[in-house]
Amino acid sequence: MTIDKIRIDAGAERPFRALHMTDNHIALADQRDGQRKVDLATRRRAAFNEGKGFAEDLMEAQLDYARRNDLLVLHTGDLIDFVSLQNLEYAQKALQDIDYFMAVGNHEFSLYVGEAFEDVPYKMQSYDLVQSYFRNNLLFDSRVVNGVNFVAVDDGYYRFDKGQLEKMKAEVAKGMPIVLMLHNPLHTDALYEAVMKLQPCAYLTGTPEAMMTTYDDYRFRQQRPDEDTLAFIDYVYGQPLVRAVIAGHLHHSWIGPLPNGVTQYVGEAGYHDAAREIEFV
Repeated sequence: MTIDKIRIDAGAERPFRALHMTDNHIALADQRDGQRKVDLATRRRAAFNEGKGFAEDLMEAQLDYARRNDLLVLHTGDLIDFVSLQNLEYAQKALQDIDYFMAVGNHEFSLYVGEAFEDVPYKMQSYDLVQSYFRNNLLFDSRVVNGVNFVAVDDGYYRFDKGQLEKMKAEVAKGMPIVLMLHNPLHTDALYEAVMKLQPCAYLTGTPEAMMTTYDDYRFRQQRPDEDTLAFIDYVYGQPLVRAVIAGHLHHSWIGPLPNGVTQYVGEAGYHDAAREIEFV
């Protein structure tokens, strides 16, 4: 297992450590969800095995590391690869004795991977079921640890909404330093350029339309930022209390500045047998 160790100056009352995990993509299913889902699980579980072991075994090792080192787990989504009873039950059991706080990913609500255009109505088909297996609110939640306010916001479909902005303003009003937790990283030109060397689109929240001219129609519609999304991002960039952003989704590590100078930390995928230990000071 690769554990990247870093320090983030978050204005903590006293130093503490956490394990940033992301994108485990657990892919399990049984006959309760039908043969189609069992077949999907078989394909996807194999796809996420890159020779280091199955995703669930690697996640168990990461969680055991957190237990042995008394680390809070900060998860930035896609813990499961799609909605199934076995996936949800596995996640709940694996986390039952773990102190964790989570920002949800897009795959937590994927019924069959790639079956449909995924948007808010699609998500709401499975939201109540998925939410019932996790402790914190998956759409927007906050948790204070040693004077640092961790704020987890769902941007799994590359959007923020007006309700999330109002809740974010309420978190800022508390006056504590904030670490913003997202699934999809926020756009920066440097990150965009790095990702576009590997993939046909950048998979970032807030990428300007002018930089999306080579995207196919599906990805353009999926990732084009709307007015509410841009308003949320603009607000965040103007808040000095936001000390860091941690995210996932890209499956590769990235550390770099946002336009306002705050550092964004993108985690390596858990199925790569990787996690990041962060000391917050």
